[in-house]
Amino acid sequence: MSAGRLKPYGWNRRPIRKGQGASENKASSIYIHIPFCIRKCHYCDFVSYPGRPPEEMAAYCRALEREMDLVAGKWQPGPAATVYIGGGTPTLLPARNLEQVLDAVDRFFGRQPGAEVTVEANPGTVDDAKLRVLLAAGVNRLSLGVQSLDDDLLAAMGRIHRRRDIYEAFDQARRAGFSNINLDLIFGLPGQTLDGWRATLKEAIALQPEHIAAYSLQVEEGTPWGKLAAAGELPLPGEELELAMYQEARQMLAAVGYQQYEISNFARPGYQCRHNLTYWLNQPYLGLGAAAASYWRGRRWQNYSELHRYRHVLSRGRLPRAEIETLTPHQQMAETMFMGLRLMAGVDLEDFRQRFGVDAREVYARELAGLYRAGLVEEKDGHLRLTEKGLPLANEVFMQFV
Repeated sequence: MSAGRLKPYGWNRRPIRKGQGASENKASSIYIHIPFCIRKCHYCDFVSYPGRPPEEMAAYCRALEREMDLVAGKWQPGPAATVYIGGGTPTLLPARNLEQVLDAVDRFFGRQPGAEVTVEANPGTVDDAKLRVLLAAGVNRLSLGVQSLDDDLLAAMGRIHRRRDIYEAFDQARRAGFSNINLDLIFGLPGQTLDGWRATLKEAIALQPEHIAAYSLQVEEGTPWGKLAAAGELPLPGEELELAMYQEARQMLAAVGYQQYEISNFARPGYQCRHNLTYWLNQPYLGLGAAAASYWRGRRWQNYSELHRYRHVLSRGRLPRAEIETLTPHQQMAETMFMGLRLMAGVDLEDFRQRFGVDAREVYARELAGLYRAGLVEEKDGHLRLTEKGLPLANEVFMQFV
């Protein structure tokens, strides 16, 4: 985000995929990156490659299998509690390749009983046959990249789908048997009004998904919208209007039984995203695929993002790691604090003490004193958490621990 534009309640548009640290020895979660899409959305800064042919996708999936083989042999992580396939647009892959990737996860890692397995889907890239393949392969959670239910805004964003495609995809998923569906929504869009956001929320709620994620738009440098914003040509809502949109989402979703468990995430009871909780609780995970990142035994690394280089390194029998960083205990503690504060429950102080051997209140006595005085954080039931006043200023709170 731009330094001059505060985005506190959406500090990251999505859960961080570059992996925050943990000191555990077992990876409970696996992230798999599918970097293909039909075309780039105007706000997207994720690593993705539009318009690639099926043969390149098949070659990429074969490389993923090689990486899984190497990773499983080197780290022996044990069965996964969660698997998350993101992108890009994973459902752009042909059904046989999706099945191939999921089968490889079972072969090389296995899954714990009751494992959560999520696949991201674009409403314009799913059909009955593909959904049946996903279910048969053990996928039990579908995350639909809806973003908006306003056709004009969808077109302005560069999305390939329209409102009718969202309804069709959701109905197809229900008919196929998916009983755990997330809808991703974005607010703070150029030209978006509070009434328009209300209408999108109302329609999303009417679909009765188990989970809704409402993220504030992050305008990133290098994207089409980033270039327009730099030139002063992107009509973004003001901060007061954007905050009003956020509070409207909280109120509307709470009124119909969705529980807010993280700054941007709301779920029916029992449907919190367990994979994303891995990040917010700063637990270990393994990332597979181009540009995917991992955190394991105090080290964080990221894979090469270029497809050719990613495949080439794997063809030589080596892991495609481009960057490796060892985090100090202080860095791990800091990340545990600012990631945990994203959760409504906050940071479990006893868990922190057992994990790091110190009391967070002593380590961060100076920082917390200022936050207490400002009324931005509070201690309740053994947890340190944001207050109602602190929630819309979360970014300022997080910066105290960076």
